[in-house]
Amino acid sequence: MSNHLSERINNMSTSATLAMAAKARELRNEGKDIIGLSLGEPDFNIPDFVKEAAKEAVDQNYSSYSPVDGYADLKKAISNKFKRDNNLDYGIDQIVVSTGAKQSLANVAMVMLNKGDEVILPAPFWVSYSDIVKIAEGVPVQVPTSIDTDFKMTPEQLEQAITPKTKMLWFSSPCNPSGSVYSKEELEGLAVVLRKHPGIFVVSDEIYEHINFVGGHVSIAGIAGMYERTITVNGVSKAFAMTGWRIGYIGAAPYIAKACTKFQGQITSGANAIGQRATIAALEAPVNKIQFMIDEFHKRRDLVLSLLGEIEGFKLNVPEGAFYVFPDISSFFGKSLNGTAINNASDLAMYLLEEANVATVTGEAFGNPNCIRISYAASEKELKEAIARIKAVL
Repeated sequence: MSNHLSERINNMSTSATLAMAAKARELRNEGKDIIGLSLGEPDFNIPDFVKEAAKEAVDQNYSSYSPVDGYADLKKAISNKFKRDNNLDYGIDQIVVSTGAKQSLANVAMVMLNKGDEVILPAPFWVSYSDIVKIAEGVPVQVPTSIDTDFKMTPEQLEQAITPKTKMLWFSSPCNPSGSVYSKEELEGLAVVLRKHPGIFVVSDEIYEHINFVGGHVSIAGIAGMYERTITVNGVSKAFAMTGWRIGYIGAAPYIAKACTKFQGQITSGANAIGQRATIAALEAPVNKIQFMIDEFHKRRDLVLSLLGEIEGFKLNVPEGAFYVFPDISSFFGKSLNGTAINNASDLAMYLLEEANVATVTGEAFGNPNCIRISYAASEKELKEAIARIKAVL
């Protein structure tokens, strides 16, 4: 009966990460011992001081509709966080709190893009960018990168991708799925190009900023000439293990923030009241309160790279942030494994699920068909077992 549905939904891709997670759950329900390395979800519990703030909010009866753009004291905490961590000055009229950073991105797309506007996406990119752009009737323009350049777009590639229809550039740093981190020098190189094209806006997705193994995070909004035309997107899902609390936010020019508030007011209104109160505690805490998680992810990254390095056919680089590795597995293409033909990354990901009982995600979903994404947001024991299984079936 899909002919009764809109072209919009019929043409939309299903999130590959969520689809693989659903498939893994289905197999678990059938009794299979599946190790899930597909979801981008920290396996830590929420810090106790955040839980206490949430309990206090319940006791204080924060149960009514919240302001569409977020509680004023939360927006003040976000403003202070931007100044403390990113050296960015965003007033409370420049901040909008949403139901997760994914809604923040959708808001921006809907208020910024007209039909046919092009959005440059350095590939690999987060799985939902492309479809969010399409929903807003924009046109995703993929700029391919490779493992040899640590999956980073060069200024020359950016320049070549720009056309008279280019409206925006979207990227994440640290990057999901590659774990790549753009340095200040690399961002300045991109800014040199962008300053020549003042009509192009930038969405800088910084949700993984604290899970960074190479030192201080750099926001492109802090580069000369980029502040007014950058929408900085962040949230508490990754660094504070608050994925289910669904709190994200943007910092942007006041007119963009106002437009996002207007749009959100017709779609969901204000974000979860208890989650917002808990987020105040999370953002006001010193970053060293979550350093134990960052240190553990760093340790796991090194473990995973060491173990995957023992598997012939895996081409690896060293991701500098987030909690993913994104190996190039194209050496397996055109081969047969235990009678299964491997023609692309999707074939290999499905083979690993069915033969090794390990869930990964095809790189095709992220705009890079030569790779698979492996999340190391899992225990050391699970990671060792999962990679041993992968090695055995390859």
